[in-house]
Amino acid sequence: MEPIVNVHTHTLRERELSPRCEGVHPWQAEVWHGELLPLAEGCEAVGEIGLDYACKVDRHRQEELFRVQLRRAEEHRLPVILHCVRAFEPVMRILGEYTLVGVVFHGFIGSWQQAERAIKKGHYLSFGERSLASPRTVEAMQKTPPERLFFETDESLISIEEIYQIASGLLSLQTEELKAITRDNFKRLFKR
Repeated sequence: MEPIVNVHTHTLRERELSPRCEGVHPWQAEVWHGELLPLAEGCEAVGEIGLDYACKVDRHRQEELFRVQLRRAEEHRLPVILHCVRAFEPVMRILGEYTLVGVVFHGFIGSWQQAERAIKKGHYLSFGERSLASPRTVEAMQKTPPERLFFETDESLISIEEIYQIASGLLSLQTEELKAITRDNFKRLFKR
């Protein structure tokens, strides 16, 4: 049986395919000491990194940490798993300063206009339980080209299988077809 892509999860389960990531979350920016440990062998992405303007962590410090990690991703030619909360404009501006092999907006919640801007830059969008609860985000998912889609559980208690079932209904696709699409996307982005 083929594995199911869960592009971002805190609890990887059997038969799930998820990239091996390393990164410092923006919530940790104030305790970050300006150094990063060397990437472990087998690291497939830098993440979860980004900006979170809904939290109380200093924005300047978050941006400094974000830039350091984007440089690392660029140097190692690794994709980025992106955390972006209430910071879409600054994230897009900063991403534009780097040449990255790929970016996944994890847990995307936003409008079609935002999604379209990210897609036009070659980025991927990942949708989870919270994404699917937002009507405007569902519209964005429905308009996202299949070759730019991922799904995830993040910290959700529902299974990735349930996420795919809900999403396939909203996209008018068979669940197995949607799983095959994201497996292809995963193989292309993470070179597996």
